[in-house]
Amino acid sequence: MKEKIREEIIKKRRDLSKNEVLEKSKLILNQLIKMDEFKQASTILFYISYDNEVLTHDIIREYISVKNVIVPVTDVQNKNLILSKLENWDNLKVGVYQILEPRKEKMINVSIDDIDIVILPGVGFDEYGNRVGHGKGYYDNLLKEIKNALFVGLAFEFQIVRYIPSNINDTPVDLIITENRIIKC
Repeated sequence: MKEKIREEIIKKRRDLSKNEVLEKSKLILNQLIKMDEFKQASTILFYISYDNEVLTHDIIREYISVKNVIVPVTDVQNKNLILSKLENWDNLKVGVYQILEPRKEKMINVSIDDIDIVILPGVGFDEYGNRVGHGKGYYDNLLKEIKNALFVGLAFEFQIVRYIPSNINDTPVDLIITENRIIKC
């Protein structure tokens, strides 16, 4: 069932024009930055968007000098994400899966205990906070280790589905922000 949901939503996402992605992303991110939890957070883990995901490039650039911006680096061999503080957008390069990530020589290790908010990508979400990603398990492995952060999923409204099956390996998000609403899970 997750594979079917994944395929359908990825197709819809790919059909979006660049302008639609940009406009909807702005609405979503405006809601995010107005949240008290975001305003009060000092350390935020952002995903770096690609492939018509909710765009995070501009918000990362904007907050890089204001907050501790953390981004993931994909460790394919160990099937996990390594976290690095990002001090400059120019420290990024195209990495695994064609996603931008810090250059090895620019990586700054951080403790997961310092993270206040995790901004998560997802292919699809349900209103209970369950998510379906790309099926590789990188974020699921990371989320199990983070104990005291708020998990926020960013999604276009069409990425919200009625039900996503979950199991013990899945960690739900606390909030989902779409261009139309904030869903408290």
